[in-house]
Amino acid sequence: MKKYISTGNKDTRSGFGAGLLELGRNNPNIVALCADLTDSLKMDAFAAEFPERFFQCGIAEANMMSIAAGLTIGGKIPFAGTFANFATGRVYDQIRQSIAYSNKNVKICASHAGLTLGEDGASHQIMEDIALMRVLPNMTVINPCDYNQTKAATLAIAKYSGPVYLRFGRPAVPNFTPENQKFEIGKAITFNVGNDLTIFATGHLLWKAIEACEILEQKGILAEIINIHTIKPLDQMAILSSANKTKAVITAEEHLMNGGLGDAIAQLLSRTSPVPIEMVAVNDKFGESGKPDELLKKYGIDTQDIVKAAENVLNRKKSENENN
Repeated sequence: MKKYISTGNKDTRSGFGAGLLELGRNNPNIVALCADLTDSLKMDAFAAEFPERFFQCGIAEANMMSIAAGLTIGGKIPFAGTFANFATGRVYDQIRQSIAYSNKNVKICASHAGLTLGEDGASHQIMEDIALMRVLPNMTVINPCDYNQTKAATLAIAKYSGPVYLRFGRPAVPNFTPENQKFEIGKAITFNVGNDLTIFATGHLLWKAIEACEILEQKGILAEIINIHTIKPLDQMAILSSANKTKAVITAEEHLMNGGLGDAIAQLLSRTSPVPIEMVAVNDKFGESGKPDELLKKYGIDTQDIVKAAENVLNRKKSENENN
């Protein structure tokens, strides 16, 4: 496989902050709102440089979403930022009624998503946010994999007309995608070509999929890796093309198994091209306090879990071939 090399570990929330600042310098209609988490969301640079376009809403997330919806009526492009837990579960009614139903051009920017929030524990580790957002009509759902891709996604969503949920995280993770990449909403990216199975990964789990692919290659197994950075709308053509080629699929995500990327892909494949599928995701559990790497292992979404899922899906593929 192509060897991907990290240029160092960076947190994806900083990619968002860098992208937001660049947008502010290039587009006077960009405004930012935050719910008392300016430093945590890396929105401080934007706030310092454009104080007249930054609105500190305090710990009042529902109000923040309503303000953001209102700002779009005047032609502004609001980026509303807070922790993923507060950006979805706490304000679902406001998002549904004032943003999604009305198809307002609001960018919901959600940091500290998934298990890798770490020590803050289950009250903050939302793992059902993708499910909540992807079921809403008109909502686009994006989950980039590293600093560079998060910055590129932040720039891209400003040009897109309509509500967007942009999900990113707290921990420093490998930064391995191109610095000045072009981000296309709804367009999957193939990271490795293989014929034995396909790994569809999103967010932080893409690097884990790359690590797993290298281990599998040593065992003579060639895995195709596809980065599904946009969970809604799915790149159906890329998914079906790869699944029809390899006839064995794994999905990998830092999210609950119910309602996430795995469900979205399984739904697509079941309607058109049923193949064996294994899902690497958190299986119907809340999180807990702990170090990010330890939590990934405990909850079964680490590198070795992808390797195990690969072996399982290949056994199922072999069994089906023998029975046909």
